[in-house]
Amino acid sequence: MAPQPHLIPSRSAKRAHYDKETIYPILDEALFCTISYVFDNKPFSIPTAFVRYENKLYIHGSVGSHFIWELEKGVPVCISVTLLDALVVAKSAFSHSVNYRSVVLFSNGVKIDEAKLKADVLEWLTNKIVPDSWDYLRPMKDNEVKKTTVIAFDIDEASAKVRTGMPNDEEEDKPLPIWSGIIPIETIRRDPQPDLLSQEIPLPKHLMPGKLIS
Repeated sequence: MAPQPHLIPSRSAKRAHYDKETIYPILDEALFCTISYVFDNKPFSIPTAFVRYENKLYIHGSVGSHFIWELEKGVPVCISVTLLDALVVAKSAFSHSVNYRSVVLFSNGVKIDEAKLKADVLEWLTNKIVPDSWDYLRPMKDNEVKKTTVIAFDIDEASAKVRTGMPNDEEEDKPLPIWSGIIPIETIRRDPQPDLLSQEIPLPKHLMPGKLIS
């Protein structure tokens, strides 16, 4: 089935992908998304942590958050995610670019009231941010769960856009004695640093160097 018009990029449409095999890994690697919506005829864009499970994207927030109040009404939103892989350095500034993987999706939020699913989402999100940490931490209290709202978004209207490879220099620029290529960019989790209360507490296994994924 052909993608809906609002999912097709106006430029470099050949870089667009509409399959779950491309979209899901990008969402799973990214830790944060930006949720955009309109309130009182004004545009808002809010960055927030998220987790994907099957064909839904989940976020959480305080029950007192105006942002959460608006989303739980089911207002239309646009959610975007970008992973930067490299700076693309060409022989001219005009031809500079970046290698990236991105996802844009359109959806409407649904508040999760089912206690089991709500608890599961909080566990998935916690383990995404700090892998394998949920069972190590002090269990969440009932009042903490009650103070937290979980909202789900279907990932039905989504498209990914990906750029890879070297610069696309103009033909007349290619012979110029100017360096061109790529500068890889990586997001790396460094070794954990304890706060004052944890100086004498052994580092748990899931936080050991090499255990934290990039």
